[in-house]
Amino acid sequence: MNKQIDLKDMVPIMQEQLDAGKPVSFVPRGKSMLPMLHGGEDMIILEKPKGRLHLYDVAMYYRGETDTYSVHRVVGFKKDGTYVMLGDNNFQREYGIRDEDVVGVVTNYYHKGKMRSVNDFTYRVYCDFWYYSRPARKLWRMAKMSISKRVG
Repeated sequence: MNKQIDLKDMVPIMQEQLDAGKPVSFVPRGKSMLPMLHGGEDMIILEKPKGRLHLYDVAMYYRGETDTYSVHRVVGFKKDGTYVMLGDNNFQREYGIRDEDVVGVVTNYYHKGKMRSVNDFTYRVYCDFWYYSRPARKLWRMAKMSISKRVG
């Protein structure tokens, strides 16, 4: 029997495991990391970051302004040391994410039942392609919305 538990209730337990050097796995919800992660289906494995996050790392972090947690990708760095985060299926960047906001970093994930490593060459190719195709994807999404408004 699978029981859904609010992520905020699990974070203290997750943090304890991560601080002890143990990985934590869970199934995230939402659509912000499509197509890499299908919310409610795919599972991620988090570990405590070993130092600063790197470009394209996927991390779980706390968003103080909304009192929520997100799992998004690092797409940039600000001069003040904060991260710029972006969900693969989002177009709005998030700013001001600090190291102390980061709970864990994704090291592996299960997509369609197959385990994948963030160190695989194909994963790195996906990261580059998905990030740099963002402007074209945004135009495509806007065109689809415009057409659906005219038809609907």
